[in-house]
Amino acid sequence: MFTKAAVLTALTSAALAAFAVAVPAQAAPAATTALPTANMEAVLKAAQIDPRRADDTQTPGAHDSVLLVEQALQAKGLLAANYVDGYFGTTTITAYSQYQKSLGYTGIDASGLPGATSLEKLGEGRYTVTSPVSAGSRVAFRGVTINTRTKAMLLAAEKIAGITVSLTQGSYNPGGVDASAGTHDGGGAMDISVSGMSSATRTTLLKALRNVGFAAWYRTPAEGFAYHIHAMAISDPDLSSGAQHQTGDYYLGMNGLANRGADDGPSVAKVTWEEYQRG
Repeated sequence: MFTKAAVLTALTSAALAAFAVAVPAQAAPAATTALPTANMEAVLKAAQIDPRRADDTQTPGAHDSVLLVEQALQAKGLLAANYVDGYFGTTTITAYSQYQKSLGYTGIDASGLPGATSLEKLGEGRYTVTSPVSAGSRVAFRGVTINTRTKAMLLAAEKIAGITVSLTQGSYNPGGVDASAGTHDGGGAMDISVSGMSSATRTTLLKALRNVGFAAWYRTPAEGFAYHIHAMAISDPDLSSGAQHQTGDYYLGMNGLANRGADDGPSVAKVTWEEYQRG
């Protein structure tokens, strides 16, 4: 014989079971779809090299990231659909410059070379930025102004070469030297004195500069300059337009001059500072 308490307990259990069947469990919230990623290192490299090519060959490893940037520019009405192709050519440079200006940027900040802040703003809701590159802050160093990224690169090159150099011109120096053709207007630029250097030492230094991520050449009076080494930090986000052209030409095996002649410097594997640091 069942007690009253036992009967009540059984009835309660049956009711709870029926309720559980009648009311389905709430579905788990759908997972948020991750946004694609735009690699800033790849975008920067393409933005330097692609506009200097004689054809539409794309910079290896940059297609997917550049395409995301171009799609975002197209969505803002700044780039026609036929230029959304993964090739960061002159039309994309112009479109990106227009976008930078729409954010209130001027001068070198609106050169069409993507910086981390503008790249992230452009990608809001469309992509996230990976491998960001920063020029760092401006610093006074050996009598000139450069940025902290360039300074770190120079110190690394000096360590490799086993020498300490003197600088005759730095960065952020608009109109400083006419012969520089605007390459020192932005960041990443240096001119190095070669006074007292032997030919062998100059070559050792040029190799070291190139090994850490500079596009570097020995300039001479025959080219229209006083003797010096001219060095541009590849992928510095503050590069002036002229400096962007020089770094792009360096990748394409040229001398960085207006005649776009063959590179006459030592042959090394071409890398950026970030790639050098990763080994």
